[in-house]
Amino acid sequence: MPPRVARPSPPSEIRSFVAGEGGGPDVVESGDMGPAVADTVSAPVDLAALVVPTLPGLQYETWNYGDSVAFEALLAGSDMLEQERWAAFAHGWARAWATRARPYVRSDCTAPGLAITHLAARFADGRLFQAAVDLAGYLLGRPTLDGVFESSVAAPLMHPYGPATLNAARALLVADPPPGVFVDCLHFDPPFFAGLAAATGDGRYLDAALQQACGYVRLLQRPDGLFDHFVLRGVPGRFGGGWGRGQGWALLGLLDVLAELRPLQAELTAEQSASWAEIDSAAGSLVHAMAALQRPDGHWFAVASDPHSGEEHSTAAFMAAGFHRALTAGVVAGADIERAATAAYRATCAAVNADGMLTEVTAAVMACTEPSHYAHVPRGFLVPWGQGPAVLAAAARQAWCARG
Repeated sequence: MPPRVARPSPPSEIRSFVAGEGGGPDVVESGDMGPAVADTVSAPVDLAALVVPTLPGLQYETWNYGDSVAFEALLAGSDMLEQERWAAFAHGWARAWATRARPYVRSDCTAPGLAITHLAARFADGRLFQAAVDLAGYLLGRPTLDGVFESSVAAPLMHPYGPATLNAARALLVADPPPGVFVDCLHFDPPFFAGLAAATGDGRYLDAALQQACGYVRLLQRPDGLFDHFVLRGVPGRFGGGWGRGQGWALLGLLDVLAELRPLQAELTAEQSASWAEIDSAAGSLVHAMAALQRPDGHWFAVASDPHSGEEHSTAAFMAAGFHRALTAGVVAGADIERAATAAYRATCAAVNADGMLTEVTAAVMACTEPSHYAHVPRGFLVPWGQGPAVLAAAARQAWCARG
């Protein structure tokens, strides 16, 4: 699907993306967004109660980048609010997909596989679970780039937002894009395989989860702990350094792998244990790198390391979820990270308006070889990758506060 270009809209409109992180924006009319409501949503259950009802109305694709966090949020929201209807919505959507899942397409790598696995167990749905197993079989057969499954046949490259232009060689890549590996997909494949490993005890999934997570770390994590956005087959270098939300995809993906495989940790071989330690270390390094870049208000810039890149609020929601999960799991410790987690959570609450919308969330970034692109992506969208992380932040905060 070619990217659509955002149309100008008055400030009072809530703008919504039809596609996920790999798609493009449409604009829909809405009423006044209302003031931020930080004072009324400081308790995790209150934040969830405000944001969860927005999730079913988001314009998902089956499947595309960005859907996964919102489907996980529907499950978390049901647990927090003790209302099964939100998980039932996700189950119905996933069950409908299962009836027409074939023929598989390469964008199926963006399916919320971990959520689907959890939904199958929650609703004792054997057909849905079999659909998850069949999808995993397809995903395990894709081509790899330095050991990591390629995310797509053709990378979703675009010309940059903002004033910059591409040189002739980079413009040719947009016209005929090669495949690549994208940090977003660290939240898809490795946790999905880990969830299936936990559910089945099948060593194929265990090895795939560990190998893929480590592969992403080796391909995309920098010495400073941050992740670059993507690499391309046959093109030297890495692109999209320091993209804020990209750090969230990476962190939640790494932590999901550790959480799903923790019951199996005592049974790991020496080689598997070494991979576990590498994932644990990568997650810890990312937490510390992002904590060092956090602003005094608890937010991060759109490009975390670039103070000129402007506002972007989904990063705080991702980090509030990730920091609290990492603390609860013992991946990191210390008063400095606890303060950073609390600041990110408070920033997320402050960024949610009276309609339950997380404000100042950037559009699907697609992918671009021009660094300045990431600072000029349009913002102000009601999308799965804003709403979902806000709920996951509430759930992670609640779990941290409830620890013994």
